Amino acid sequence: MNSNLTAKPPMPFVIILLTLAIIVAGCTQGTTQNPAPQPLPTETQVQPESQTPPPEPAPTQTQPPQPEKPEAAVKKVYVAVLGFEPSIVVIKAGDTVVWVNNDTTQHWPASASHPTHTVYPGSDIKKCKTAEMGSIFDACHGLAFGEQWNFTFNEKGTWSYHDHLKTVSRGRVVVE
Repeated sequence: MNSNLTAKPPMPFVIILLTLAIIVAGCTQGTTQNPAPQPLPTETQVQPESQTPPPEPAPTQTQPPQPEKPEAAVKKVYVAVLGFEPSIVVIKAGDTVVWVNNDTTQHWPASASHPTHTVYPGSDIKKCKTAEMGSIFDACHGLAFGEQWNFTFNEKGTWSYHDHLKTVSRGRVVVE
């Protein structure tokens, strides 16, 4: 057999085939798609806010509603020829009694006992015309017709009082 009979592909043909293979391989391997171009922010575009939720507010302790403190009451005692009306007044600690003179003669309401006025704690006729005068159960003078004098009772108990100018006129304040 003749060695010339074996067919060999022509060299230029092989080179062309290899070149095409390399081109095709290069075009298909490692191909990535570029993402769509994003617009650049402008002054009129609003950037999205952070997706982080705001922090939770600290828990607060709520106090149960407190009952309203009742306002202090005011009771009136009228002073007349026959004495104090009413002669017994019932109040709560912190309430005020107002004595009103409805008589043409003067009357002087004050803590018992006559003449010292010391039954109600802290009261004493000796404190009249001193800096303590406003804190004692003692008007410290005769009330003229229509004049009023008041005292706020903070001490619980039954407190007797009298008219310093007409000692037979007596009354009581019961402080609960």
